[in-house]
Amino acid sequence: MRKTGRRESFLPRKVRQAFSNGIVYLLLLAGSGFMLFPLFWMLSTSLKTMEEANSPRITWWPAEPQLDAYRQVLTDSRWLLYFSNSAFVTTLAVLGTLVSVAAVAYAFSRIQWPGRNIVFFLMLSTLMLPYQTTLVPQYVMFNKIGWVGTYNPIIIPGFFAGGALYIFLLRQFMLGLPKELDEAALIDGANHFQIWWHIILPLCKPALATIAVFLFVGNWNALQAPLIYLQRANMYTLPVVIANLINPQVRVQPWPLIMAASALTMIPLVIVFFFTQRYILESVALTGTKG
Repeated sequence: MRKTGRRESFLPRKVRQAFSNGIVYLLLLAGSGFMLFPLFWMLSTSLKTMEEANSPRITWWPAEPQLDAYRQVLTDSRWLLYFSNSAFVTTLAVLGTLVSVAAVAYAFSRIQWPGRNIVFFLMLSTLMLPYQTTLVPQYVMFNKIGWVGTYNPIIIPGFFAGGALYIFLLRQFMLGLPKELDEAALIDGANHFQIWWHIILPLCKPALATIAVFLFVGNWNALQAPLIYLQRANMYTLPVVIANLINPQVRVQPWPLIMAASALTMIPLVIVFFFTQRYILESVALTGTKG
């Protein structure tokens, strides 16, 4: 009898495979629960009373769920104003940034011009600058041109390709598109704007959708810039208003109201992801299959 040098398992292969899959599923389930716990805690707290939310004893779920916090948010006309402010700022910032970074990425990936690589390297080097180092110079500049107290410091920079990381990601995606598309269009008499608008952008929908989601989430949840530049209460966005609900000078905080407002603020993010998830998954699939 020949010895193979390997110890054969006493379990059948299908049983071992099922056991391995079960371990993987359990780990994924545990990770999902860990990631979903903050959402559960937010929803749970939003349904609590003020006493339960501020009690030192942990209450996982309210004894009698209350909708008073949601009713207070939905019936207050000021929250509709804050929602409109956030929608206005986010929409313009996302559209401006998306169009501008797509144009710059096209110039870096599809057009040959002197010094292109040097300029691209200088642009990437800005990623190494922390946001805090440019905060004061930006504020001084915006203050001198009279933009403090307006939406301009939040919206206008996006129209000038304010996002080196997004330019890099979109450039890499465009480099994977065949150059023959540009050459054929140029032979047919198309200019670079027509090539960019009618050929390249439609093919970049997965990458554009992914970047749009990142931009929407970042601008919708932005707190620092609106807190610095928006100096009137009627201009505040939702994150600023929610942050101002916390008063460190008092012991009892309106946690149910804060969590209810946060839960309602999260709804547009879920809607945007729901409508763009197909393009995001397509972008991931295309990235994984490119050689």
